[in-house]
Amino acid sequence: MTIVDQPTSPYTGEPVGDAIAHTAPEEVDRRAAAAGRAAEPLAALPLPRRAGLLRAVADALEADREALVGLADAETGLGEVRLGGELTRTTVQLAMFADLVEEGSFLDVIIDLPDPEADDRARHERGGGDQRRPEAVPPPRPDLRRMLVPIGPVAVFSAGNFPFAFSVAGGDTASAIAAGCPVVVKAHPGHPGLSARTGEIVAAALAGAGGPDGGFAVVHGLDAGRALVTHPAIAAVGFTGSLAGGRALFDLACSRPDPIPFYAEMGSLNPVVVTPAAVAARGAEVARGFVASYTLGAGQFCTKPGLLFLPAGHGLDEVLAVESASAGLPPMLADRIVSAFRRGSAELAATDGVRTLLPPQSTVETTGYRVSPVLVAVAAARFAERPLIEECFGPAAVIVEYDSTADLEAALETLPGALTATVHAEVDSEPDLARSLINRFKDRAGRVIWNGWPTGVAVTAAQHHGGPWPATSAPLHTSVGSTAVRRFLRPVAYQSLPDPLLPAALRDANPLGLPRRVNGRSGTGPITGPLGR
Repeated sequence: MTIVDQPTSPYTGEPVGDAIAHTAPEEVDRRAAAAGRAAEPLAALPLPRRAGLLRAVADALEADREALVGLADAETGLGEVRLGGELTRTTVQLAMFADLVEEGSFLDVIIDLPDPEADDRARHERGGGDQRRPEAVPPPRPDLRRMLVPIGPVAVFSAGNFPFAFSVAGGDTASAIAAGCPVVVKAHPGHPGLSARTGEIVAAALAGAGGPDGGFAVVHGLDAGRALVTHPAIAAVGFTGSLAGGRALFDLACSRPDPIPFYAEMGSLNPVVVTPAAVAARGAEVARGFVASYTLGAGQFCTKPGLLFLPAGHGLDEVLAVESASAGLPPMLADRIVSAFRRGSAELAATDGVRTLLPPQSTVETTGYRVSPVLVAVAAARFAERPLIEECFGPAAVIVEYDSTADLEAALETLPGALTATVHAEVDSEPDLARSLINRFKDRAGRVIWNGWPTGVAVTAAQHHGGPWPATSAPLHTSVGSTAVRRFLRPVAYQSLPDPLLPAALRDANPLGLPRRVNGRSGTGPITGPLGR
């Protein structure tokens, strides 16, 4: 029997569009093997042509904008305004990586020219009876030239909550192609029709721009995803999804005969701390901002702030409850997500020591996958004893009320790694507390925010969308921003090679005009003089 992913409308709960069949094992193998064959020709494309691939994909998506946004809304219920903005973000990402490829510094070219005098000294001291300790003898200084090269075919696992920006043509795909790596995408079952259509657009755009055969493909189905992670042609994996799913695939990647890098973005609580001075100065404003952030998109953002630390006696219960109750929420993505949210929020509300500001509702008088926000509060001392640190995906949040700085610090000590951490404080009146919180959070989060909100992730060179476990499996890297390309590159150093045998990026003449560091100095010029060849 053929297994399929059937798109369902979150607005009605009814099937919408055609079912998409899961990819058969032999077809997964064929597409992964084709990606393996495409790796060398894709890596060999001149950088301007590689950049052209990314721009061709961006242009093709833009040309089909209206149909893609309509299809995405039908399958995800996220709304055409939100989805239109997300599609724009996706094309902006592609253009950003195209610019990065053309500029060339992402290859991190480093050249250390030989030092003949050091080599002569080393030979003399080793061969001339030097009585000094062996470790005191200077090592030789050969010609060394290092750059980053593509790691090979990448398996990308789409996210359900961002059907454009973290899906088939999203940041993982864009950064992998920018690195020169073929991509095989495992489509998300929540928007299979959109995934199939986006895959067709991307494949056609890449082929039309001169990309190699097999350089991009999409597969469907849970078994197809597992097969990708273990396929010998796949050299790295990018994943966005749940902690349970990410951990299972991470373990699979590590258990291969040849373990491969697995870059997973998973769950995050994204704590927010509000200091007493911030409450006194602008408490109601902060409360409204928090509600807007944790309910945004029905709480289905990876950067949703799930924990709000407030001083005891804050007096903000009413504004928090009223603002939450009146928040207009879109439907959630799927019935299984609704079920998990209702179960998780009910468990939160039933926890000993928790008081409820906005209780869970078992049913909502509407069609489709709609839920109501849930808001609970707990004393920091109680939280420190039994932390409520399991993410509840959806519009639910926990307020942690602290009596003192020591009370706050004890509760914060229990928190796991996070994508973000936010501090709302008044620097003029409490600089020591503000500094202490920022220093603490820089060890626990990938992005530390001052007097703002974590939802909304700017696509820029300086962005870091990552964090310590369990937020990600690789906290050194980001899945948003230009440095995301580093996940799919590896360094190679060439020692004493004749100039004609070197990659173009490392040759004396610098024919590509790349930024390079030569003997510690940055520039784009050729290597000339007696040390050049």
